[in-house]
Amino acid sequence: MRCELEFFNGAELHLLYMARRLREALALELLLSQAEVDYFVEPGPYQGGLLFTRELTGAFFYVRPADLPRTREILVRNKYKPYDETVPYGRG
Repeated sequence: MRCELEFFNGAELHLLYMARRLREALALELLLSQAEVDYFVEPGPYQGGLLFTRELTGAFFYVRPADLPRTREILVRNKYKPYDETVPYGRG
């Protein structure tokens, strides 16, 4: 379920996924809500483009560390690629 940041009471949150399009973000919100995952989503900038890079806005999804393994499995099963902190975003 989508939660406000205050819901997590200052707990550390981990980046799960960054949606680049509104349609993708809405589909992911529905998926996470149906799976009863508590998550926080906020807009944020990212660099896009190949030849001419520009700053775009995406939706960044965060979950508690304890929910990360289960939530990653849900994303993979539904053909989403969860964020991997060991790979620069967009390179893996």
